[in-house]
Amino acid sequence: MTMMTNRRAVLAGLAGASAMLSLGMSARAQQKIVLRLSSPATPTDQRALGLINHFGPAVSAFADFQPHWNAILFKQGTELEAISRGNLEMSIASAQELSTIFPQWSIFTAGYLLRSAEHQKNVFASDVMTPMKQMVEDKLGVKLISVMYLGKRHVNLRSDKEIKTPADLAGVKLRMPPSESWQFLGKALGANPLPMAFPELYTALQVGAIDGQDNPLPTVRDSKFYEVTKQIVLTAHLVDWNFLTLGKKVWDKFTPDQQKIVQKAADDACEAARQAQLKLESELEAFMKEKGLKVYAPDLNAFRTTVQKAYLESKFAKDWPAGMVDKINAIPG
Repeated sequence: MTMMTNRRAVLAGLAGASAMLSLGMSARAQQKIVLRLSSPATPTDQRALGLINHFGPAVSAFADFQPHWNAILFKQGTELEAISRGNLEMSIASAQELSTIFPQWSIFTAGYLLRSAEHQKNVFASDVMTPMKQMVEDKLGVKLISVMYLGKRHVNLRSDKEIKTPADLAGVKLRMPPSESWQFLGKALGANPLPMAFPELYTALQVGAIDGQDNPLPTVRDSKFYEVTKQIVLTAHLVDWNFLTLGKKVWDKFTPDQQKIVQKAADDACEAARQAQLKLESELEAFMKEKGLKVYAPDLNAFRTTVQKAYLESKFAKDWPAGMVDKINAIPG
């Protein structure tokens, strides 16, 4: 009887210990900081893949990364406000989005300000960006923790006339997205910009209602614009970038060591996405040539000089920090 009692006591003790261990593991799991990210990007977007494959696993010991794509959690353009209110932890923000809140940020939407993916990285890491990042953190409670490469926009034309300088685009009916800032960029490039909805583009190119359009090469491929155009001028007039954001209050919940891990995870994820996008763009140049299009670079210095001069003389520049364009131009990359 005594032996049976002792055995029951031992089993009960083991069961109790097991339950305590299970509760302890559950408690630790519950202590993980939830990081919900909302973005209009698709799950197969290079930015999404970088975060899924690199960021999430790297922070999994102390954070539960929960990405939501296709704007299913928050409508596009409302993410920063949601983070500011404490209703969301992370997002992928654009310079265009930030410029609607902070007019100074319109400088980062200007044509030819950024020269390459490497230049983006160097600008983001420079002292030039310090007050701009702080502005967002102080006013919105949002940290810009890393920079993402979205791609280069190029001019895609129906004609086979070679384009070397902005003067060669005179009279060219170039479709640009229907907003004031985009139309201004089209004029600065030397073209006659026409606003048109994206779904109308293929037919408009096919029938000659427009002479060309501008988009990154992946879009030209996916929308089959190569079927109704003859050349791609590698103007790279906009090297588009995004920013991986995190709520400041959430950031402050991490220990200093965890913050280092989060920062490295973010940088590694963005770098992986950057390299994948650059590889895709490089491959697509060859793809376009295989499809019979002429693909070449114009006089980029002529385009850059002309476009930057137009911006500096425009109303957009009145809100730009003094001397910032020259400082950014001086940053290598």
